[in-house]
Amino acid sequence: MNLNIASEFLTRCFVPGQTIAVLLRRDNPARTIQRIVTLERALAPRYLAWLAHENASGANVYVAANPLRPGSRKRTKENIAEVRHLYIDVDMDGEARIAALRANNEVPTPTTIITTSPGKYQALWHVEGFGFAEQEQMLKLLAIAFGGDPACTDCNRVIRVPGFDNCKYTPSHPVAVQYLSDSVSHPEDFRLVLEQSEALPPLRRFARSLSGNKGTHSEQDWAWVLSELSTGKDASQLTEALAVRRADKPNPVYYAQRTVDVASARLALLAGTPINVVITMLQTRRNAELSPALCLARAREIAYTAARMLPNKQIA
Repeated sequence: MNLNIASEFLTRCFVPGQTIAVLLRRDNPARTIQRIVTLERALAPRYLAWLAHENASGANVYVAANPLRPGSRKRTKENIAEVRHLYIDVDMDGEARIAALRANNEVPTPTTIITTSPGKYQALWHVEGFGFAEQEQMLKLLAIAFGGDPACTDCNRVIRVPGFDNCKYTPSHPVAVQYLSDSVSHPEDFRLVLEQSEALPPLRRFARSLSGNKGTHSEQDWAWVLSELSTGKDASQLTEALAVRRADKPNPVYYAQRTVDVASARLALLAGTPINVVITMLQTRRNAELSPALCLARAREIAYTAARMLPNKQIA
């Protein structure tokens, strides 16, 4: 581990006087310790040495991406002082997804890329001018566009601290960092189409629908689309039909496109189609509607979303 790297990272992420949340999380036995301290205390040599001792004994070290209100005792959404960072977790097809993100001209260059383990990344943008609702919407949109973890969209999310080791692996893996920019981004710098945040229901809802619970309209749509595709229904015709069927949605066409694309990707993977072929299929289907970089990133995100829904989580 390298405490100089950890110190520089915290210094870049926060300003003197801010209150931050530091977490120590162990997997075996499962245990989490959270400390809410000022930046100055976290940077003190004695405090960093304590974190290093805990890390050496198997605790992973995290920090909340956004500062807390002074006097906070918990890392709840209500205690977040301001939106200081946007972020995206990339756990699958990492090299390609980060490359697509960096090549895309619809989002600014990330401030920081953290390598949490081989092929897995966290990208951060230092931002100003975002309200909490705007941040959550943009985090969801970034995850959709670039294949990030859709669960990582809360303002109180934690990120790994570079300079320490990722103890989930044997041997442990050092968490590395690359600084790409010193600029501060603003809402107008993110030019992704906002309507794309009207996506499918979360993955947990798909799990319920596959188990037979079809209570919500979206779950009923999912079951219907799977059934129609399984009987050979044309994807474009099915998309049009679903858009008409769900005219109540803020963006019925986008909702229908994404639902049909995830469903068709899942069926193709179940049939043994290699995931790179599925990605090409999805990319070809939408290449007239999106920029090449965003189209490829979207195709990858959808294909891997569908892969996570497979019963045995195995893909070719």
